[in-house]
Amino acid sequence: MDRYSPGQVAEKTGFSLDTLRYYERIGLLDDIARTAGGKRIFTDDDLSWLGILRCLRDTGMPINRMLRYAELARAGDATLRERIDLLEEHDRQVEAQIAHLRAQQQHIRGKVAYYQSLLEPTG
Repeated sequence: MDRYSPGQVAEKTGFSLDTLRYYERIGLLDDIARTAGGKRIFTDDDLSWLGILRCLRDTGMPINRMLRYAELARAGDATLRERIDLLEEHDRQVEAQIAHLRAQQQHIRGKVAYYQSLLEPTG
């Protein structure tokens, strides 16, 4: 299993070092290994976990829901149904957000088409 420094993890995940420290402090990152000198060292499993956190964050899941998801994941297979429910609820919210953005995009495209029609020569 490969090991990564915080800087390497920041580069691979796009999370800042401050965000990595924050996620560890609030409990989104758990059991991060440390060197004898106390420096954090991340594993492939940690990178995988950060991947789902990135997805959840980028799709607008609030931190408190991310924390709930992390708590459920750490609790093991007995929480599979709750994790599915939480992710399905989030998926519905993402779907609604996408629909809203598509409607706004159509508005923008309509405005662009209007402006383009003003540029077209008459006659």
